[in-house]
Amino acid sequence: MLAKFIQEQRKKRNLPQEFLASALKISRPTYMQIEQGERDLTITEAKKLAEVFDIPFEKFLEGKEPKHNVTIEKESAKKSDDLQIRVTEKNLDKFKQVLLYVLGKVGSKPNVGETVLHKLLYFIDFDYYEKFEENLMGATYIKNHHGPTSIELGAIVKDMQEQGELEAVKSQYFKYSQKKYLPRKRPNLDILSAREIDHIDDVLARLSDKNAAEIENYSHEDIPWKSATEGQPLSYESVFYRDERYSVRNYSDEL
Repeated sequence: MLAKFIQEQRKKRNLPQEFLASALKISRPTYMQIEQGERDLTITEAKKLAEVFDIPFEKFLEGKEPKHNVTIEKESAKKSDDLQIRVTEKNLDKFKQVLLYVLGKVGSKPNVGETVLHKLLYFIDFDYYEKFEENLMGATYIKNHHGPTSIELGAIVKDMQEQGELEAVKSQYFKYSQKKYLPRKRPNLDILSAREIDHIDDVLARLSDKNAAEIENYSHEDIPWKSATEGQPLSYESVFYRDERYSVRNYSDEL
């Protein structure tokens, strides 16, 4: 059933109903009718949802998700107009090890829930690209109103839970409920270089004390998010247009 498929895809990407309603230019109650199977999609709306979910239109209409892995090859990640996700096992494993490393370092902080985690991974990836002009994980991040959101994280977390590598828990942060992930094994640091570990530590030192609202607002002023279209991937190349508030590279040393 297409309604159930749409709901599954939205939840997999951690997208709120308000975001998709806005993308379709309809109200949230009207969007809820779509997920409940009480309202049919127009062709225009179906094409827009397929675009947001990055699923070929024909597959979307069939309620089928295309089969592909979940990390991006270095070369394709540099092309802002190439939305195809191509993956190598090496990059997928690196994403897992970075995730375990981050969770081991800051996952127990009361402010670090799923929302903060998405933003930390985003800044780790995009700051590294600005500094060294190469990918660390090379994950895909889309623009939604909560800030940059990794489309790979959901599938990777599910796989790691099945493998017993981490667990998801629900907690309370002030008056807000949140989902946290706790590591159940140590990261394999042989996969990460000393430069990559130093970089991750630097990002965590700068940003891991921010709560969800603070890091969302901070990410909204970064050029990759500001220059992207809603529901579409953020361009790695746009980091070279950052202003002094966000740039992590000392370009004066290169003159």
